[in-house]
Amino acid sequence: MADVPDFQRKQYAFAAHIRNPELNPAPDRIEDRRMAIYRELFFNNLLNLLGNTFPVLKKLHEPKKWQRMVREFMSQHRAHTPFFLEIPREFLEFLDKEYTATGDDFPFLQELAHYEWMELALSVSTESNDLSIVDAQGDLLDGVPVRSVLAWPLTYRYPVHRISPAFKPTAPGDQPTHLVMFRKEDDELGFMELNPMTAQLLDLIEKNEDGASGRDLLLRLAETINYPDADALVRHGMQAMEDMRRSEILLGVAEVP
Repeated sequence: MADVPDFQRKQYAFAAHIRNPELNPAPDRIEDRRMAIYRELFFNNLLNLLGNTFPVLKKLHEPKKWQRMVREFMSQHRAHTPFFLEIPREFLEFLDKEYTATGDDFPFLQELAHYEWMELALSVSTESNDLSIVDAQGDLLDGVPVRSVLAWPLTYRYPVHRISPAFKPTAPGDQPTHLVMFRKEDDELGFMELNPMTAQLLDLIEKNEDGASGRDLLLRLAETINYPDADALVRHGMQAMEDMRRSEILLGVAEVP
């Protein structure tokens, strides 16, 4: 740092001390009482932000353990954004790539963090649906189902939506957990758990580049999974699509030009 101006060296020393006061001394000639204000202000703001974004994750940990995780993030991670609401995404990256795991960590730590972060990401998403090209009341079997851009399919090894201080699974479920998180037109957030068949149906709807009808997609699904009664699958699939329409996961069907 020989070529760094003196004021920048002081800034670096100040920031290093704020990040981790135990390892980095405060800059010279600054009263510790004043430095303590900055130390507490920065750390407590970060602690509150992450605690509000990851409330279940916070509840699962003893306060000292949670504070240690946040301090490690603050001292080790180098964020690549100046935006306050992006900090939880940086914390998620830290947990995935930089966090020093300990023997008492939960095996679902990263998946739960991702699930909780997705709620924030969806709540602030600027994506919007073009309702002018959708028939909200159209027939989902005869028409082309349209998925909301604010309905995000998610798949996890653990049942993250059920994890709480009273339920802390020690191993992945027998089957993956399929969820779809959605935001309605009035900005209400929700989620729906999908069975494997419905998850595949929603995936077919999302990737429906040839404009197949809902009925054709269900028949395609029946063939793919070798379902013994295609007509029954169509009936069940129709009910599943209606449930998704009520939750605004599906908006309706594409308008016919």
